[in-house]
Amino acid sequence: MKKHCLALALLLLTLHPAWTQPVGAPGVTPAGSPPVATPGNGVELVFTPYSTTIFADGTDRCDVVISVLDRLGNEVRTVNAPLSIVVQGKGRIVPTPGIPGTELRKGDASTWETALVNGVSRFTLISDSADRIKIEVRSAGLRSASSEIHSIKPFPLLTPARPARQAAARVIPKMLGADISNLPQMESRGIKFSENGVEKDALEILKSHGFNAIRLRLFHNPAAQGGYSRQGFCGLEQTKLMAARIKKAGMYFLLDFHYSDYWADPQQQNKPSAWKDLSGPALETAHREYTRDVIRDLKALGAAPDMVQVGNEINHGMVWPDGHIGNPDQLAGLIRAGIQGVREADPSILIMVHVALGGQQKESIFWLDNMFARGVECDIIGLSYYPRWHGTLQDLDQNMRLLAERYQKDINLVEYSHKKQEVHDIVFNLPNNRGRGSFIWEPLNTWEQIFDREGKPNDLIRVYDGIAAKYLK
Repeated sequence: MKKHCLALALLLLTLHPAWTQPVGAPGVTPAGSPPVATPGNGVELVFTPYSTTIFADGTDRCDVVISVLDRLGNEVRTVNAPLSIVVQGKGRIVPTPGIPGTELRKGDASTWETALVNGVSRFTLISDSADRIKIEVRSAGLRSASSEIHSIKPFPLLTPARPARQAAARVIPKMLGADISNLPQMESRGIKFSENGVEKDALEILKSHGFNAIRLRLFHNPAAQGGYSRQGFCGLEQTKLMAARIKKAGMYFLLDFHYSDYWADPQQQNKPSAWKDLSGPALETAHREYTRDVIRDLKALGAAPDMVQVGNEINHGMVWPDGHIGNPDQLAGLIRAGIQGVREADPSILIMVHVALGGQQKESIFWLDNMFARGVECDIIGLSYYPRWHGTLQDLDQNMRLLAERYQKDINLVEYSHKKQEVHDIVFNLPNNRGRGSFIWEPLNTWEQIFDREGKPNDLIRVYDGIAAKYLK
C-alpha cells in the first residue's frame, strides 16, 4: 500500500457478504520512527480500516480496528491506555455497532477520546459530505498511525452477472515474484550484489532462490516537475533496459503502469502533467495510446511484458480527478481504455487489475462488482497485503477465497513484505488452484528486505527456497 512513507524510504536507501451485497479500503500513512523497545513491548499503533471508501449518506460506515505491535510485528495485548482520534475533514466518529463497551468522548472540534483495552480499540467513521477524511490515532509512548477515508456521493451500485464456473481464459503461470524497480537507482549509487563472495546480478541471485518473475513500475514522466526522479528512474527508457535484463534471465515480466509522474496509490493518483488539460474522450484516448505505445516499444526490443497492471492500487481510482472512485463511469472508462491499449499492442498479454484491499472483503466486492458491471475485464485480480493496513492473515485468506469463488478468476498477491511463509501458504492453497503467486515489494532494500546493506542475501531469502520447492516444483 504504497507508498505510504515509501517515497521517503526509497529516497533514503466477519462473515462473507452475500452475492448481491454492496460495499464500500485502506490508505494509511505511518509517521515517525518507532521507539527502541524489546520484543513484547508495544512500539506502534496499527490502523486497520475495513472500508475506506464510504458513501456520504450518514449511514454507510468505515469500521476501524486499532491494535498495538511490538518491534518484531507481533500483536501486544497487554496495553491499556488512553487513545486520541483526530479527524481532519467532514466525518464523525461513533461507536462500532454491535461492539459493547466502546466509550467515546468528544474533545475539541476534531478530536475524540477513547481507550485501548487489552491492546485493541474499535470505532466507526460516518460522513454526510463528500470529502477525503484523514484520521490519526495517538497514544502516549506509541508511534501514531493514520488513514485516509474517501467519502463520496452515492452512485448506482451495479452487480455483474455471476460468471459460470470455468477455467481461466488463458493459462496463468505460478509466480514467485519480486518488484525490484529500484535496482537501477541502487546500482547507480555503486551498490553491487554478491553471494558467497561472488559478485552476481541481483536477478541471478533471486532466480537461484526460486524467484521466477519480476515486476517493474512505470511512471509517465518521472523527470517532470514534481515527478519521481529527475534522472528518469522508472521511466520508459530505464524500464526498457530492465525489461531486457528480465528476459535475458528467463523470468516472467509484470509491468505496472502508474499513470502518473509520481507514486500512484490509494492516497494519490495524480494525472500526468502531460495530460493536465485533457478530460473525457480525449483523456481516454491519451490513456489508450500511451499504454499501447509503451507495449509496442517493449515488444520491438523483444522484451514485452507477460502481464500488465492497468493501474496501481486503484481502489480509490486513478488519473484524478477524472478517474476517482466517486466517478465510477469515468474510472471504468479509463481502465477499459488502458486494457484496449494493451490488446492493440499484443492480445496475448495477461491483464491484471490491482487494488490495495488484501483483507477488506466488503470494499473488494464493492469495487470489483462496480467495475466488472461497467465493462472492465481482466485475467487476474491483484491484491496488496500489508498486515499493518490490510487486516489479519485470516482476513486475507477469507477475502481471497471469496473473490476467487465470486468472480471465477485467478488471484495474485502482487504486493506484500512480511509474513512470507504464511501468505504463500494462503495464496497457493486457494480452492481450484486459483492462487497464482506473489510479488514481494522491493526486497532488495525496503521493509523486511532479503538483502543486507552490502547487497548480500540474508537468512530471509532462504524462506523462498522452501516456498519454491513446495509450490513451484
